[in-house]
Amino acid sequence: MDVLHNEIKALIIESLNLEGMTPDDIDTAAPLFGDGLGLDSIDALELGLAIKSHYGVIISAESEDTRKHFYSVASLSELIASQRGQ
Repeated sequence: MDVLHNEIKALIIESLNLEGMTPDDIDTAAPLFGDGLGLDSIDALELGLAIKSHYGVIISAESEDTRKHFYSVASLSELIASQRGQ
């Protein structure tokens, strides 16, 4: 799962153009929004598209679980792993 965590961190940095940041700068369990990494709703849309493109995982904007899935790198990893059958 650490490999997937680092892939997701790199995807976040690349897709959101977080210059000067490395995967080590992102805490796997920290919130991605608000007081954590500080992402916003536009970032969520861009990240959702990047996840769809990279992993083939579609995250519905209407789903009540979306907020839970986007909570942290760890929660995104769990979603992607479950969709990929890992």
